Amino acid sequence: MPDNNLQLDESGKLRHFLSIEGLNQEILTEILDTAESFTSVTDRTIKKVPILRGKTVANLFFEASTRTRSTFELAEQRLSADILSLNVTTSATVKGESLLDTLQNLEAMQIDMFVIRHQDSGSAYFFAQHVRPGVSVLNAGDGQHEHPTQAMLDMYTIRHHKKEFGNLRVAIVGDILHSRVARSQIHALNLLNTAEVRIIAPRTLLPIDAESLGVSVYEDLEAGLKDVDVVIMLRLQRERMRGALLPSEKEYFRKYGLSQERLERARPDAIVMHPGPANRGVEIESSVMDGNQSVILQQVSFGISVRMAVMSMIVGQSGLQTGTEA
Repeated sequence: MPDNNLQLDESGKLRHFLSIEGLNQEILTEILDTAESFTSVTDRTIKKVPILRGKTVANLFFEASTRTRSTFELAEQRLSADILSLNVTTSATVKGESLLDTLQNLEAMQIDMFVIRHQDSGSAYFFAQHVRPGVSVLNAGDGQHEHPTQAMLDMYTIRHHKKEFGNLRVAIVGDILHSRVARSQIHALNLLNTAEVRIIAPRTLLPIDAESLGVSVYEDLEAGLKDVDVVIMLRLQRERMRGALLPSEKEYFRKYGLSQERLERARPDAIVMHPGPANRGVEIESSVMDGNQSVILQQVSFGISVRMAVMSMIVGQSGLQTGTEA
C-alpha cells in the first residue's frame, strides 16, 4: 500500500502524510525537530502562528475520536487555518453518497487539506489518489493499516525523555493484531534505528507475519518487559475482533495487564505510554497509569505540536520560520 511517489513531491518533501512505511529517517527526524520548535507556541499569550492563514482544512472523521480529532483541530487553529469539521453521522455518506462524491463536493468548496479517519484500510490513499493538484491528505487512522501522526507523537515523547533511540529497548504490549498504531510505531522505531523493538501479546493477538516486522516476539509479559526502557500499552480493540480471541478481560489482565509489580521488570527509569483511550484494570493498572513513570498525558500534549509540524511541512514551512504571531 505505501506509495512513496504519492506521499512525496519531486523534491522529496511531504505532499501527503499517509503512512510511516515508505518514508525515511530524514523525514521522521525533520517532523520531530519541527514539532520541537512548535512547543513554545503553547507558552505564548496568543497561541497562534500564521502558517496556514488563508488555508481551509476539512476534518473528516468517519470513526469516533476524541483525542485525535481534538488535537488536530487545536493544531489547525494554532496554525491559523479555517476549519471545517464534518459531522459524519448526519453527512451525505450516511444517506448513500459515495466517498468520491463527498470528496468532490468538498473540493468544490476550495478545501486545501483533508484530515481523514476512516474504518477502511486504504481510505486515506484513496483520497490522496483523487484530490486535485495542490490539495493534501493527512491520515488520522485508516482501518487496521496505519495511524502515522499518533506514531510520531509517540516518537516525540520517547525522544523527549530518552534523547536517543540507538540504545533503547521498546516493548509494545497488547492487541498488536488489530492495532494500526502498533504498525506505525514499529515502522517508525525501526526507521529511527531503535536498538530493539519487542511486541508482547497472546498468540491470538499477534499478526501471522509478526517476525517479519523487524521485532522480537514475546508471548510472556514478564520475559518481554525485562530491562526495557519504554513500555507502550495498547487498547483491546474488541470492535475489530471476530470470534473468541480472548477468554475474558479479567483473564487478559491477569496475564497481560501492566501492574506495578510487572513494571519493576523494566529498567528503573522506564517510561509508560498508551495511545488511549486506556481501559483501567484491563490493560493497565490505575496505579501505573497515574504513577510517576507514566507519560500518557504528555503524549496528548505533544500531539498538538507534532500535528502542527506535519501540516507546516506539507505547506513548505518547517518550524517557526515566520517568527510572528497571528
